Amino acid sequence: MTRSVFLRIRAPVLAVLLPLAACKVGPDFTEPGATLAERWLQAGDRSVVTDRTTYERWWTVFNDPTLNDLVEMAYRQNLSLLAAGTRVLEARAALGVAAGEFYPQSQSVGGGLTYLRPSENDPSGVTQAGLGEFWRGALSASAAWELDFWGRFRRGVQSADAAYLASIATYDDVLVTLVGDVASTYVGIRTLQAQIAIARANVARQRMALQIARDRFQGGVSTGLDVAQAENVLAQTEASVPQLTAQLEQGEAALRVLLGLAPQPMQQLLAGRPDIPVPPETVAVGIPADLVRRRPDIRAAELRAAAQSEQIGMALAELYPAFKLTGVFGSQASNVGGNRVSDMFTSSAIQFAFGASFSWPILNYGQITNNVRVQDARLQSLLIEYRNSVLNAQRDVENGLSGYVQGGRQVLALQRSVRAAEQAMSIAMDQYRMGTRDFTTVLTAMQNLYAAQNSLAVARGARARSLTALYRALGGGWQLRQGNDFVNDATRDEMRARTDWGRVLPPSGQPQPAAPGLPGPSDRGPDVRAPQW
Repeated sequence: MTRSVFLRIRAPVLAVLLPLAACKVGPDFTEPGATLAERWLQAGDRSVVTDRTTYERWWTVFNDPTLNDLVEMAYRQNLSLLAAGTRVLEARAALGVAAGEFYPQSQSVGGGLTYLRPSENDPSGVTQAGLGEFWRGALSASAAWELDFWGRFRRGVQSADAAYLASIATYDDVLVTLVGDVASTYVGIRTLQAQIAIARANVARQRMALQIARDRFQGGVSTGLDVAQAENVLAQTEASVPQLTAQLEQGEAALRVLLGLAPQPMQQLLAGRPDIPVPPETVAVGIPADLVRRRPDIRAAELRAAAQSEQIGMALAELYPAFKLTGVFGSQASNVGGNRVSDMFTSSAIQFAFGASFSWPILNYGQITNNVRVQDARLQSLLIEYRNSVLNAQRDVENGLSGYVQGGRQVLALQRSVRAAEQAMSIAMDQYRMGTRDFTTVLTAMQNLYAAQNSLAVARGARARSLTALYRALGGGWQLRQGNDFVNDATRDEMRARTDWGRVLPPSGQPQPAAPGLPGPSDRGPDVRAPQW
């Protein structure tokens, strides 16, 4: 093998190996620390268990088939979740852009066929003035490759990869929030239905009491005061029904939005017994340290910080010289001097140029250095946001636990209150009929009974909503998307009809790009990867 051939082979090999062996300036991301409690404040309550669980389908603990169906429908149809899915595709495509930066950044193929007549009055064309008119043809290919000597492009890939994973974690967080909102809205609807039923039952009871007061008044046993008081209490109870109905209709409207539905009757979707979902007697919450591993919003905050950390290295690399390889290869011929334009396809017409260059912004007036500082400040802000998200997550869990535990105690007390109010109402009516009690006692008993029943329904609903808030705070529900795509078939078809998405978004029925479970920084891929066509 001749020396010239060896050099020709070695040069491109070194061009490939040099970036791979080069260093990366800037800091490498490390897992940020956060303040975590050792145990939950309510961990000592007998209804709270510190066992670990995944909470994959936590809403099924209510044993309510209607709720199960609504969650599945929301997962398929919710528009906010679908928008989050398209942002995952956007981040996946942006990762492909970053991966392509590692390869020759500019390349082109060109050619042309030109008919020329040089000017005899232009000094620059004197050498061609005697040629007359002639044709010239040319073909060329050029490329320029800035070597990733300081790791700028590799850090760009890592930053885009972390941003892509953060978009998945954000999608998971939207899904967790969606499931929690559907469950909470459903519990609110069932609570209002129970309150309306209670109000109507008390309206019927109070109408009976009013009729008794009228009969006694007409019989001369009592005065018109009893009738007026009975009518007053009845009207107040009747007035609560429209108010509760309006709240119920607002809850149904909120549920329709979560389900991605236009205004329509909800009777069919809410078919079944209108009972308030009953929480289980115990709930497993694990320990505070588990939140860092299973809350999508915490993972997303960590990944955003990881993506920003790579930006520091990218900015820092601008302080160092950039090395570039350039090359041009082509052919050129004309029909001057007995030549032919078609001669450009012969070896004698070939021309080429290869070389290396570097550039170094040695006088940048502190712009690059200050840009490094800008990126570092952004990283610090994201690290603080991460720590704050951990604190907020612990607060959310504590709030949910408190509502669940204290709500259970409240429900037990209100159940006793309802039983006592029912007994008092029965006794008051019996004594009123016998004439041993005035009607004011009956009215007070009726009002107390309605208030106790309504308070019990509200407390039961509040406890169930506290449990949904707790499960949402624990990060359960994102597992619904495992094995599924980030966008539905209709959206995929619409996007593919507009744009060539290639392997980033294959047609339905074909294998889709694999996505990690709940993503973390360890799920980032290699620095150098094949182009994503």
